[in-house]
Amino acid sequence: MHPAQAFRVEDRATLRDFISAHPFVTLAASVGGRPILAQAPVVIRDLDGELALDFHLSRGNALTPHLVRGFRAVMLATGPDAYVSPGWYESADQVPTWNYLSVEAEGSVAPLDEAELVALLDDLSAQEEARLLPKKPWTRGKMSDGRFEAMLRGIAGGRLFVERLEGTFKLSQNKSDADRLGAVKGLGDHPIAGMMQNLP
Repeated sequence: MHPAQAFRVEDRATLRDFISAHPFVTLAASVGGRPILAQAPVVIRDLDGELALDFHLSRGNALTPHLVRGFRAVMLATGPDAYVSPGWYESADQVPTWNYLSVEAEGSVAPLDEAELVALLDDLSAQEEARLLPKKPWTRGKMSDGRFEAMLRGIAGGRLFVERLEGTFKLSQNKSDADRLGAVKGLGDHPIAGMMQNLP
């Protein structure tokens, strides 16, 4: 996370909403003596007041064999980002920067059993199909007999129990209003520009 307090987001509801809106995350862990990255979609779980992120990986993924014993990991959810030119600022002697939104979730990872993995896949499909409404939602009930079970053997599920949840929403909060609005104008219709303009 960015060290500047001006960009830090700690409100859990805001951070959860961000992950929900950007559920395709990067999973980073150091296992077996080397750093490993994987990408996966997640479903947010509330488990007796504990926040968890469920995901699945291909059986061939380098992290998958380590799920059995578990490991510590960080998940990174990212949103829009934009290069900000110092030429857009009113103030002189500025430098280029990058504005972006991201959320980190850190914790321990444990494997899902088969029933939990099936529930994850059903919930993940429902979560993402809902974004496509009014399209009629797809369900695995539309698959041929035995096909889902065959494909299930090719993946493994994991659950990250969130111990740390932090966000960086870097939107030029450290700049003067004139400089920030100059960057907004320079960015035009980029999504980051709208977020910068609507800062409280």
